[in-house]
Amino acid sequence: MQKSKKINLVCKARLGGYRKISEKALELAKKNISKGKEEQAKDIIKMVECYLEDSKHFEKNGHYVNSYGCLNYAHGWLDCGARLKIFNVKDNKLFAV
Repeated sequence: MQKSKKINLVCKARLGGYRKISEKALELAKKNISKGKEEQAKDIIKMVECYLEDSKHFEKNGHYVNSYGCLNYAHGWLDCGARLKIFNVKDNKLFAV
């Protein structure tokens, strides 16, 4: 069995990559709101946008771990919306569907 490489560093490059994934997922979610779920989608989208902004703020101030945490929360909200069928998305690379 091959050992997996341990990654224990949060750096600008990693933050940028994860942010790009979450932003792409957010745009897809915004375009695929399930009929009758607009209010729930609005709440989720607001939370995601706030966490993405917080992530940028923390990164700008050198708080990479906090920035990474915000990205995880942002994407968690998106995954929740996908699992609850608030967003009609099927992309299993961007969402936990």
